[in-house]
Amino acid sequence: MFLLSKLFWVFAQPLSAAFLLAAIAALLCFAGWRRSCGFAALAAALTLFVTLFTTTGAVALQVLEARFPKPAQEPDHLSCMIVLGGALDNEINTARGGFELNQAADRFVEAMRLARNHPEARILISGGDGSISGGYEGEAETSERLFSAFGIPADRLVKENSSRTTYENALNTAELLKSRGLENCLLITSAYHMPRSIGLFRKAGIEVTPWPVDYRTSGIAALSPDFTQPSLNAQLTTTAAREWMSLTAYYLAGRIGDIFPG
Repeated sequence: MFLLSKLFWVFAQPLSAAFLLAAIAALLCFAGWRRSCGFAALAAALTLFVTLFTTTGAVALQVLEARFPKPAQEPDHLSCMIVLGGALDNEINTARGGFELNQAADRFVEAMRLARNHPEARILISGGDGSISGGYEGEAETSERLFSAFGIPADRLVKENSSRTTYENALNTAELLKSRGLENCLLITSAYHMPRSIGLFRKAGIEVTPWPVDYRTSGIAALSPDFTQPSLNAQLTTTAAREWMSLTAYYLAGRIGDIFPG
């Protein structure tokens, strides 16, 4: 299932879909099927237009980000926080050492901020190597270097270093929480990723307090053409498409109880 989902996404993401439609159009033209060729070329052009030159991605992503608002205040006492992986570049960190962060770095930045404000809290890092090859250092392992560099001792960390997907994050974390007697935890992950994460943790029987970070949109985007930032539009559309597809797939597979947990 893991490998199948990875391969599916290679072809299902918007720019890949546009390329496949364009390739199909070329083949149909060479075969002399002009009408079918025209339809496939039009579909490719429309896919590219929506992906690159509209705010569709931002609008779809901000719906996800708004599902679980961030609490207005920190808890008075915090026993545990769960940080989901996805913010460290496993390939670079394995080759070079250190702790290179990607666009989701807010997950770890917020965890370190909370850790300094709540020295009593344990920090559970859930994230292994999610690559197809499985040949890289997992995020939970790398995070020990990151937290230690900012003065947070390694003995506060609980490392779950084997999960490759959000589904495995929830299952493996649930076992660790029960074995360590930890409860009433904050769940720190990207805001757009929170609905799927909460659905999975609920299914695993773990109640957590959503603590969303890493917002990618302003929250006030409206659907319209946008020719000013095609690369960013493509990135937002790709992220939104992946998350909505994942929610649908997890719901159909029975891994979450609602298609849009709230």
